[in-house]
Amino acid sequence: MEVIQEVEMSAEANSEDSNKGTNNENYKKDMETFRPASLEVLDFVKINVEPETPVSTIRKVILNSNTGLSYSKEGLRKAEELMNQAFVEFYRKLRLLKTYCFLNQLAFSKIMKKYDKITMRNASKSYLNMVDNSYLGSSDEVTRLMERVEVAFVKHFSNGNHRKGMNTLRPKPKKERHRITFSMGLFTGCSAALLIALVVIIHARGILNSEGAPQYMDNIFPLYSLFGFVVLHMLMYAANIYFWKRYRINYAFIFGFKQGTELGYREVLLLASGLSVLALGCVISNLDMEMDPRTKSFRAITELIPLALLTLLLVIVFCPFNIIYRSSRFFLIRCAFHCLFAPLYKVTLPDFLLADQLTSQVQALRNLEFYICYYGWGDFTTRTNTCSGSRVFESFYFVVAMIPYWFRFLQCLRRLFEEKDSGQAYNGLKYFLIIIAVAARTAYELRMGMSLKIFAAATSGAATIMATYWDIVVDWGLLQRYSRNPWLRDKLVIPTKSVYFVAMVLNVILRLAWMQTVLGFRQTPFLHGKALTAIVACLEIIRRGIWNFFRLENEHLNNVGKYRAFKSVPLPFYYENKRI
Repeated sequence: MEVIQEVEMSAEANSEDSNKGTNNENYKKDMETFRPASLEVLDFVKINVEPETPVSTIRKVILNSNTGLSYSKEGLRKAEELMNQAFVEFYRKLRLLKTYCFLNQLAFSKIMKKYDKITMRNASKSYLNMVDNSYLGSSDEVTRLMERVEVAFVKHFSNGNHRKGMNTLRPKPKKERHRITFSMGLFTGCSAALLIALVVIIHARGILNSEGAPQYMDNIFPLYSLFGFVVLHMLMYAANIYFWKRYRINYAFIFGFKQGTELGYREVLLLASGLSVLALGCVISNLDMEMDPRTKSFRAITELIPLALLTLLLVIVFCPFNIIYRSSRFFLIRCAFHCLFAPLYKVTLPDFLLADQLTSQVQALRNLEFYICYYGWGDFTTRTNTCSGSRVFESFYFVVAMIPYWFRFLQCLRRLFEEKDSGQAYNGLKYFLIIIAVAARTAYELRMGMSLKIFAAATSGAATIMATYWDIVVDWGLLQRYSRNPWLRDKLVIPTKSVYFVAMVLNVILRLAWMQTVLGFRQTPFLHGKALTAIVACLEIIRRGIWNFFRLENEHLNNVGKYRAFKSVPLPFYYENKRI
């Protein structure tokens, strides 16, 4: 693709001068000779827009009728978006075809030049004349078709604005900026320095062995561990982007990012390192205020530092101004909104992938619940809370853990009824089993008891086996016995096959971390229970990061989820009368 882009740039540079005078004439000529189709064709055309919003979904379920012509404002807007996308995709393929033609002509020229040099003959001229006179060298159908597409797109989709239309048809590639790399390195170095300083402070002052250590771990550690989970997930996502780019997995196209707005791994690392600097700085400030006699009286200010940091993070995420990657933030908010109303929105790959990420952030969601309880009903000025003894808190402790899996279950039901795919029924059954297992483990964690332990172990074991099989066989497409690559799949992007076997083993081992709550390993002599829970949550985030890479690789190669891997963009209408 890099060679094709270079060849295309040189071809455009060579043909720019020669086509400058003719393009305006052809544009005016096409505009003058353009005649709209007869309005009688509308009697046979029906706009077919799939329900993607809650209103359209409910209307389809209630009315259950697709008869009659529909020209609603919303339907026309959606149809226009699909037509716009079809024009852009068609024009992109025409450009690739033109580049392919020029690339072949250039290859003939290079081959003949090499032939003349080796044989000491002057035969290239006659051969190249033959190539120029052939259909490959003399046909201008692709060029004329591109001009017609440009004329139609500028007139109907850009309101006659030629520059705006061409910017849409020929989007400019995203440019790398050195200041992002510099800022990323700066924040990463600051994070490392703050982490070392935190370890030195804890060791020098003996905080882990102090009297207030258990109280600190029960009340303050969950508040700050939330940011640790978010930073770790962002680091795994940055690593995924780096390896997707390295192995040429078109993640931007699969996710549906608009060209030029997708974040690279440097941008994600910048955000992760910036958040880690803020979080580590707040932790050190909290410890300093706690240990310094001069600031010990400012207990209310000390305890409000985590809440202030969380508020700042939420303000940045929902900030409407065009700062800090607004398009990516709004894309994330839109996907989260679709997950929240899962059965009412059409399921796309970003929606279900975000819901899968939330299933690995259950502990982070529980920490958010603890924020509300600690600052709403607890006495944070004395670092005490009554959350563990509250019935309301325990009820929401159940619900919060099951919400992400419930989102995925509803998304599977939506795809089952919409696509009539039996595989979604098994996928929904998997998430239903996980919901039961999570409920059983949570009940055992809060109530204990041998019967609850046996039930939690049984349901967790069944859910772990089914989820592991689904991860490796369905989502990753591996363990195919008769594949060209034994026990893998036919198409692979990583040349080292041992990586796939290591990933499968790691997935199984990290999946077993679920069982730690029912096997009696919740308490260790050298680790606090909250710290052990945080470690298990981090292992699940790492497993999810590994899963993300191979899931998108399988989607890129085999289109297992049927997302955005199409040869032609589906048009938003069809004809009832085939004779027209």
